[in-house]
Amino acid sequence: MKNNQRLRRLTLAALLLALSVVLGRFFIIPIPWTHGYINLCDAGILIAAMLLGPAYGTAVGGFGGMFLDLLSGYPQYALFSLIAHGLEGFTTGYLSRRAGERRGYQILALIVGVVVMALCYFFSDSFMYHTWMVGLLSIGGNLLQGVIGGALALWLVPHLRKRIQ
Repeated sequence: MKNNQRLRRLTLAALLLALSVVLGRFFIIPIPWTHGYINLCDAGILIAAMLLGPAYGTAVGGFGGMFLDLLSGYPQYALFSLIAHGLEGFTTGYLSRRAGERRGYQILALIVGVVVMALCYFFSDSFMYHTWMVGLLSIGGNLLQGVIGGALALWLVPHLRKRIQ
């Protein structure tokens, strides 16, 4: 029985990884001053983190962000996305697990995960382009991307939990 449950969780994680990449490719808004873009990959990452916990959230986040950058023509961001979205998935999954079913704490878990991701991109953009200004300019777009993904996750996760169980 335990192997069956593990296989179901792994399959769901793989589907959410594919979903985050597809959502990221479907909805792209370039941000010229940071050489990045806004997309919906965070929705899949945050759903995985809230449904499956920190380990799967890390894997879906890290690999989803990295694959998306490689497929989208931004290979210079692949390593940074692996770290930023991986930490986003881990943080959200960990805090979401601790929060249980309490809605206010679930929202807090999403906010902290999105802020962690935005801070990672702040440092990566500042490092890549040798100026703090580019890092500062990236914060708004990354927060917007995360908030949209978090809102979708917050709306979808309760419905998905009912279907999965």
